[in-house]
Amino acid sequence: MAVASMDTLGVRFPKTERFPVLFLGHGSPMNAIEENSYTKGWAELGNILPRPRAILVVSAHWLTEGTYVHGTERPRTIHDFWGFPKELYEIEYLAPGSPEGARLTENMLRDPTPKRDHEWGLDHGAWVPLMHLFPKADIPTFQVSIDATRPATFHFELGKRLALLRERGVMIVGSGNLVHNLGRIRWENDPKPHDWAEEFDQAAERLVRLREFDKLIRHDELGEAARLSVPTPEHFWPLLTVLGAVHENDKIACPTGGVALGSVSMRSFLFS
Repeated sequence: MAVASMDTLGVRFPKTERFPVLFLGHGSPMNAIEENSYTKGWAELGNILPRPRAILVVSAHWLTEGTYVHGTERPRTIHDFWGFPKELYEIEYLAPGSPEGARLTENMLRDPTPKRDHEWGLDHGAWVPLMHLFPKADIPTFQVSIDATRPATFHFELGKRLALLRERGVMIVGSGNLVHNLGRIRWENDPKPHDWAEEFDQAAERLVRLREFDKLIRHDELGEAARLSVPTPEHFWPLLTVLGAVHENDKIACPTGGVALGSVSMRSFLFS
């Protein structure tokens, strides 16, 4: 596997301390306008995080055939949801893009080199939590797509290949949900989580803390609770990419937790 030398790429991302990597359970788009324990947790986390040179987001909502890197100077705010209040569609998270970060990423992911994208932008998996983490929207931000044709091992290995970005001032953020079963949502006020949702949420947290990442890669072997919690893998894959970028000396914390709407885990992980 050919990976370019970090010192010969010609971009202005000098070596620095190793930046944290995050997995964010982003949940409903309504988290953009609601004040709750999750949005408060993101805001508190944003107050203590070091300021990165750029943010790379791998979101469950950008699925492609092949890997793409969005590299425009001004990524658009994508309102990729339907049937929500008008207020949500009026939000613009106008963070600058990072063409240099995109180029650095492309060079790191050679063999095969990903394709450059100029049309995507920032989907709600990116901007909903980021507007609470970094409300000024003044940090260059770009996305890397999820190749939906690849198996779970690919997404973990992708994180390994991205890990050196942490030493170039780039904060890697995976945005999805440990438990994401929209077919089992409970719409009543203050719904109780399904037992299987809590079971898998807690089991996944335990495996992360034990660094048994191989078991999470093979989550389909973890029983009925896992099957119900991950009926489709796109919201789980960002966690695997993040785990691939984890350093052996990273400390692990959970800035947010809980299960919303009965079947959507809001657990987040901070590795630093």
